[in-house]
Amino acid sequence: MTTAGSPTHAPVRVRFAPSPTGYLHIGGARTAIYNWLFARRHGGTFILRIEDTDAERSTQDSIRGIIDGLTWLGIDWDVGPDFQSRHIAEHRAAAERLLASGHAYRCFCTKEELDAKREAARAAKRPFKYDGTCRNLPPEEVERRVAAGWPSVIRFRVPEGEGAVRFDDVVYGPIERAWADIEDFVIVRSNGTPLYLLSNAVDDIRDGITHVIRGQDGLANTPRQILIYQALGAPLPVFAHMPLTLDLQKRKISKRTHGEVVAVQFYRERGFLPWALVNFLVLLGWHVSGDQEIFSREELLEAFSLEGIGRANSIFNYRPGDPKFFTDPKALSINAHYLRTLPVEEIAPHVKAELEAAGIWDPAWEGERREWFLATVDLIRSRYHTLKDFVELGRAYFSDDFPVDEKALRKNVLKHEALREWLPELADRLAGVSPWTPEATEAAVRAFAEEKGIKAGVVINGIRTAVTGQAVGPGLFDVLAAVGQERTVARLRRVPALYGG
Repeated sequence: MTTAGSPTHAPVRVRFAPSPTGYLHIGGARTAIYNWLFARRHGGTFILRIEDTDAERSTQDSIRGIIDGLTWLGIDWDVGPDFQSRHIAEHRAAAERLLASGHAYRCFCTKEELDAKREAARAAKRPFKYDGTCRNLPPEEVERRVAAGWPSVIRFRVPEGEGAVRFDDVVYGPIERAWADIEDFVIVRSNGTPLYLLSNAVDDIRDGITHVIRGQDGLANTPRQILIYQALGAPLPVFAHMPLTLDLQKRKISKRTHGEVVAVQFYRERGFLPWALVNFLVLLGWHVSGDQEIFSREELLEAFSLEGIGRANSIFNYRPGDPKFFTDPKALSINAHYLRTLPVEEIAPHVKAELEAAGIWDPAWEGERREWFLATVDLIRSRYHTLKDFVELGRAYFSDDFPVDEKALRKNVLKHEALREWLPELADRLAGVSPWTPEATEAAVRAFAEEKGIKAGVVINGIRTAVTGQAVGPGLFDVLAAVGQERTVARLRRVPALYGG
């Protein structure tokens, strides 16, 4: 019997070991975040190790994407990035040690022979398992075949008998896999390339990993990797496998099925704050008692534990083509919360970056007009869900080149023919208001409406759409104070152009 999973008292050492075969996936990011939180919570070491031994699929762009994505999220590492490809000689040496100790053997079965056995098993309606043809070849026969140039793989020699691999997973509890159900698995290909099962275990042993925190899809590999640990005489780590994240159709979220919406870069480009995405991803499979969902960095470091990871698969509530939500509504809600509540000084650099990208940034907003910029961001942010909203919905505060929402235009302006003349007339009235304060502009607008015998709401809604292009927003007179007297007057004077003709 082989057992594993006893708590370790060594200093915590964990790792995130992605394969650079595409962008940083939100599932991979969640794995990194959990490992990072656990390391920081326990004063341990977090290692970034790129598993780049698949030369055909690994790319430099993907490596940069992983590093950039983690950096943007604020996930820092203590060691690395290291690269698995640098240690292939070490992996091969471990395989040789296993051969020498009798824990592995060379298998000379050809692909054609194995395919025939596999087909026979299928015809007999029984699962295929390697039958050990080469398991007990005499040493002299092995040497003869190697000397003759026979191609071979290296297989791990799984123990025989009634025993089992047993371990306690922090999330899933006691797990058992009978030796009889584990075939003698390949650890080195015929071309000399070590397989993931061996390389990953050897790297974790070298790096002194105390806790392996990874996705549930890695659970099936764990019994075989435990056998490798044991055969190499290495201490076993604690295992914690996270539940899968599924879509509404109960499919595992993937790049192939869901496209860019599962990429960290997608959220960066769509105007998410880094910590808001971290907060959302943590909640995909982890919780604390109570209903708290918003966590500052300090709160999350204090609250996080592996015991808080649930067994049930989490749901990524994404509906392709939804006109209202381009991703999980909870993600947008969390991002909106941070936009509303973080100190405006923390939001400002992110808003600046969006305005720069849109070509409407004014350097004065970091100089003599810094106070105006911060006050305006603070004024308009309460209704926004992403940083993009500052450029799209809030563009009129930062530029005279802004779109007018068609629905708002029809309802608040075009519906009222008299506003074609009245709003320019009001502009002349507002040009003489001094000082330009919310109180003064409100008094002038309400007096004008009373004079014309119309409801103040009609004038107020018309002004909002003409000045901001929107139907809703902060209190109008605070808006006018932010937009400024000169721009307000100019926009109201242009109202006749909105009617066309």
